[in-house]
Amino acid sequence: MGTYDVAVFGAYGHTGRFVVEELRARGLGVLAVGRDEAKLRALPWADLEIRQASVDDPASLDRAFAGADAVINAAGPFAGTAAPVIEAALRAGVPYLDVAAELEANMDTFARFGDRAASATVIPAMAFFGGLGDLMVTAAMGDWTSADEAHIAYGLSSWHPTEGTRAAGKVSRERRSGKRIRFSGGRIEHRDDALPESDWDFPAPLGTRAVLGEFSMADVVTVPSHLDIPEVVTYMTTNAAREVVTPETPAPPADGPSAQTFVVDVVVRSGGEERRIVAQGQDIYAITAPLVVEAVQRVLDGRTKATGVVSAGEVFDAADFLAALAPRVTVTG
Repeated sequence: MGTYDVAVFGAYGHTGRFVVEELRARGLGVLAVGRDEAKLRALPWADLEIRQASVDDPASLDRAFAGADAVINAAGPFAGTAAPVIEAALRAGVPYLDVAAELEANMDTFARFGDRAASATVIPAMAFFGGLGDLMVTAAMGDWTSADEAHIAYGLSSWHPTEGTRAAGKVSRERRSGKRIRFSGGRIEHRDDALPESDWDFPAPLGTRAVLGEFSMADVVTVPSHLDIPEVVTYMTTNAAREVVTPETPAPPADGPSAQTFVVDVVVRSGGEERRIVAQGQDIYAITAPLVVEAVQRVLDGRTKATGVVSAGEVFDAADFLAALAPRVTVTG
């Protein structure tokens, strides 16, 4: 296994710091890139190579990514950062991965770069939302070539959003004119009716919880990008859905993982058969770091199955990838 240098755009953000820490823990070199040089220099690692760059200045991105073996974009809102950072990664000839949970940004990436990046590696949504769910659905599918429906239920003990989450949510709401999104009948729909409410029977110890159905996350983009499933539905525990949109909800702690716990319960159905897989862990922001860093390590080591704009389940061995997340993510099923 070789030594690699990974450029992290948005290295001083909440998730970006987790990503830098994970890269360093694995012995990978880090090029800390961001728009604010003072914040870059305030990072707690004195030996980091600091490179200031802005999405409004393509030449600065080219300088920042010079010598990098891959680029991880952790700077949202991704509606504004994904395209210019992908462009710069393509100019540098290196793989690009991001942690975008914004549906519109992920749809843009597939639509805009699907043809142009056919021989490159571009992996959007390599995060808790989008990446983990896609890996789980893919693993649950197993030998099935198609399924009737996939259900991804998120059970969060709480959801204290970061400033980036709030900013990204605002951009998404503006882009869809306040409407909501669902994936049904093999296509994205924009709707203005209320989210359906129901109960979901999570495995122990969570148990039955109230959820909002069609609380669409990035999974409705990543899963259908490579799997033949016409109905992909995501759910969110009602308490977490309320907290994330409440202005008074505090941000997560600045240092280290929060006490937040999660259960992701995936059910895939085909005909009369049903397959289920469950993942459990702590802190949806912190867990994004091992997800995206495991992904970049596999890309750099050549452990991939596809090129182009691809989602996690398409480009990696899903079951093997999920196993590699232990013990921070416990997967059963």
